[in-house]
Amino acid sequence: MAKKSESDRDAGTTAVTDKIAQLPAFRDVAARLHEVITAAAPDLEPRLWYGMPGYARSKSSPVICFFRVDADDYVSFGLTEKANLAPDEGASHKLIGSAWFLTELDQPTEARITEIVTRAVA
Repeated sequence: MAKKSESDRDAGTTAVTDKIAQLPAFRDVAARLHEVITAAAPDLEPRLWYGMPGYARSKSSPVICFFRVDADDYVSFGLTEKANLAPDEGASHKLIGSAWFLTELDQPTEARITEIVTRAVA
């Protein structure tokens, strides 16, 4: 059973990295975003979701987070309703973020994405 899961994970990773290599723009941002997501939540399995990279607990479970390139203008990183959507600690409002737009990744942005993904899978 573990071999099948490992094989599924490898197939999903290959599909995602192949898709990133085919992107018309932001390939470097997408590749790094894939690395940040998989480092933040190594148990999530990459797979294509609506033709773009998505990450779920297993091959058959719902996607928790995803990203896509939108019109060659930016990269959208988002969470689905299956993510843990608890508001930021100490937030006095009920507005919960579920999508962000990127044109590049720097250390503070990578750290924030790591926090978002970690919370999303909690």
